[in-house]
Formats: sequence, structure tokens, C-alpha cells
Amino acid sequence: MRTWPARRWVVAAAVTVIAALVIGVPTGVVPTPFYARMTPVLWWNYPVRLVSSMLEGLLVATYVRVGPTDTSEAAPPERPRTARALGTGLLSAFAVGCPICNKLVVLAIGASGALAYFAPVQPVLAVTSMALLVHALVRRLRRTANVCAVPS
Repeated sequence: MRTWPARRWVVAAAVTVIAALVIGVPTGVVPTPFYARMTPVLWWNYPVRLVSSMLEGLLVATYVRVGPTDTSEAAPPERPRTARALGTGLLSAFAVGCPICNKLVVLAIGASGALAYFAPVQPVLAVTSMALLVHALVRRLRRTANVCAVPS
């Protein structure tokens, strides 16, 4: 990442801000007049949202091609695994979201079940989503670092 050009860092910053909003606004971690959270935001919701957003920004930036000097240009074109990245982002949103505001959870186990069973699992979801994002980022960085440019 030390050798990344400015274009990748700009994409990483932009995606980080977008991911922070996409995770924070619908879950009520970012207060807005559009949504009222029914349970208080817990202290760990803020760092989970921040770390998940930063990891997603860095992960998306690894797919940016910046020119002929970019070492990832020598690699065969790779289709981003957007479904997996979207899934880990969704897992982060479930982790920081209000347990009784989640209609899927309330539909499945009811409001009292959401508080009794889903709320205690949310920190595990948070750690799992961040671990998956770190794993994906490390794999992606190793893949692009091990590629050598082929002389033409």
C-alpha cells in the first residue's frame, strides 16, 4: 500500500465515506431525521462502523487500475467479488443495527427474541465481519504484490 498512487487513495477515501454512510444511516448510528432508532447506540457500534468502512474502502481500492506502471496490470483481469464484499458490509450493518428495528429478525423471532437472542450475537457478527474484511484485504494485497510486470 506504500506504493499506491494517489488515485487509489482517493477511491479508498471515497468508498470509506460512502460505506460509513451506508452502514451508519439505516442503522441509526448516524442520527438523521429519517430514522429513529428504538434502542440506544452502544459504544462499540462506532468503532465497528469506522473499521468496517475503512476496510471496505481499502478493499475496493485494490481493484482500481491506475496505469501501465501499476503492477496489477500484469495480472489477468479479475472480476471483483462484489457479492462477498457486499455480504461482509451487510454483516457489519446487522452487527451495529438496532436489534428490534430489523424487520427480518423481528419477523423470524419476534421483538423479545430479537432483544434476548439477536442482540447478544451482534458483537460476534461485528468481529466476524471485520475478520472477513481483513482476510479479503490481506489476500488481495498479497495477490497484487506477488505479480511481476512482464516486459513487452
